[in-house]
Amino acid sequence: MTIVPITSPDLDAAEISWFAALCSDDYRHLGVPDGALRSSWAHCSEIVKTSEELGFRNILCPSSYQVGQDTLSFVAGCAPITSKINLLAAVRCGEMQPIMLARTVATLDHMLEGRLTLNVISSDFPGETAVSAYRYQRSREVVQILRQAWTRDSIDFEGEIYRFKGVSTAPAKPYQQNGGPLLYFGGYSPDALELCAEQCDVYLMWPETREELAKSMKAVHERAARHGRTLDYGLRIHMIVRDTEAEAKEYARELVSKLDDEQGRAIRERALDARSLGVSHQARNREIADAEGYVEPHLWTGVGRARSGCGAALVGSVDQVLSEIEAYRKMGIRAFIFSGYPHLDEARHFGTKVLPQLKTCSLPHAYGRVPDEMPATPLGTGERH
Repeated sequence: MTIVPITSPDLDAAEISWFAALCSDDYRHLGVPDGALRSSWAHCSEIVKTSEELGFRNILCPSSYQVGQDTLSFVAGCAPITSKINLLAAVRCGEMQPIMLARTVATLDHMLEGRLTLNVISSDFPGETAVSAYRYQRSREVVQILRQAWTRDSIDFEGEIYRFKGVSTAPAKPYQQNGGPLLYFGGYSPDALELCAEQCDVYLMWPETREELAKSMKAVHERAARHGRTLDYGLRIHMIVRDTEAEAKEYARELVSKLDDEQGRAIRERALDARSLGVSHQARNREIADAEGYVEPHLWTGVGRARSGCGAALVGSVDQVLSEIEAYRKMGIRAFIFSGYPHLDEARHFGTKVLPQLKTCSLPHAYGRVPDEMPATPLGTGERH
């Protein structure tokens, strides 16, 4: 099969996003708490404002039960202090009753005048250990109910978990009238891939070798094609960029120079997704990396020693990082969510050295696509369904 884009005006551009460290994930030395970088409204909102000033197109606002701030409240607070950047709010499906979530999302979308995007999460809740199939079915039903709330006059839904009949959607119509906010999704299990292929718009991956990334993209693409859909592809990865490769590698070493492995393990295990398939992939990266932690020439796994989830960074000079991004672009990846430590400092490094040399866009909300044949390196086109 090939994927034939029809009306995407920015097919040669990428969505370059940054990360708001809501979940107590900001350090000068990994694993060493720094009061000046704690997860506070003042600090994290400054990351958002600085990211907008630098020209990032979107910013991920993550979610955690264990540490940090409430994501949707934080995003609401960012509405009056921003005007251009999109806000990618992480939403844990099932945390809020779906119709109430639809109303909340619609309200946020109006506050942001259409600058809201959503990251769909399916993890366990505190005290819960649910099987994968149930968690992803719960997310599937939540997304389906959201779609009804955003596109119909009433919600009529008969699912395995949720059932609603004739509920008015008047309060739940978002600012974006073409299907509501774009849905980003990450996951590696068969249930996760099926949910993304069927219901979501952007498949987000954590850093792995290019060979493994291509396998994941191919698996999702094939599932999406069975539903008559194509997706955009995204990569969530950390960043260490300096004028020279030597400077970047030296900073990587400095970043973990005070890390106690027991403290790092405690940080990793406090996350509710600490035993997920995606996290196990990140652990495997560390196992197969070289003595300095590199699994590819510029892909450094040291970050994963002190955080769950995304556990690797691109490390290199400006030209090397640009080349790596271009290589990912040629694979068909169009959405990038970068971060670095400390987040404000690294945003400025990337935002002044690399970002001006990239053609950027916000991912389109609706344009045509025709599934035909799959190229060796798939290209997502991002049409909404």
